[in-house]
Amino acid sequence: MIASSPRRRFLEDYAKIRTAEGRGSENRDFYRALPFSDSAQWRIRARTFEYFTHHILPLRPCDILDLGAGNCWLSYRLAELGHAPVAVDIFSDPGDGLGAARHYPFYFPVIESGFDDLPFPAAQFDLAVFNSSIHYSPDYVRTLSEARRCLRADGRVVILDSPVYQRREHGEAMRAERQISFERQHGFRSEALGSIEFFDLEMLKDLERKLSLSWEIHRPWYGWRWHLRPVRARLKGQRPPSRFWILVGKFR
Repeated sequence: MIASSPRRRFLEDYAKIRTAEGRGSENRDFYRALPFSDSAQWRIRARTFEYFTHHILPLRPCDILDLGAGNCWLSYRLAELGHAPVAVDIFSDPGDGLGAARHYPFYFPVIESGFDDLPFPAAQFDLAVFNSSIHYSPDYVRTLSEARRCLRADGRVVILDSPVYQRREHGEAMRAERQISFERQHGFRSEALGSIEFFDLEMLKDLERKLSLSWEIHRPWYGWRWHLRPVRARLKGQRPPSRFWILVGKFR
């Protein structure tokens, strides 16, 4: 695949950031343990995954699009549970992208593709799961419309670990802070794709209207420390932190 200029720049920037963060490993056991890891970020991801599997994922075998699969840990876990995932990402890096699929004991297809032009026939999947990924989209209507095209009539879209705010200005403030932080740490701003980077409540209502979509909002429990983040932010005079709600969308 020949990447467009914005996508190529994003991939280059993303690779630099992930390398600087020390992502990836030469040890296959590192990947096979995910999302169960000692880091704070992975502990959140693990609780999201456990909630998803216990409360949202059907027991019957499903055909599942893993959109923004990264190192494919979710596809591995879904295959382990008897489902048929397809891992999709634009990042094919062997350490932190689709190339990491080689570390898992289960086979599943890996497809290098963006969200908005998926190389699948219509109505092929039961679930389209955006795993900490849809906030990279510059156009949620287009991205979710393409996911809808790939879903069967009773299919659902599931959004995991993307930031949600009550009000848009709080998300905009987060995005501005993030750009400043990236520039300080890495010497550039991570804005090549024009990613939206968050949801807010009005945005979710707007997507419902435009896409004939009904949202079901799930609120996993991440522990008291996480639960009290809004209180601590208010006491410090800071903007409210994001929520990592799970969004389940059903198209009408």
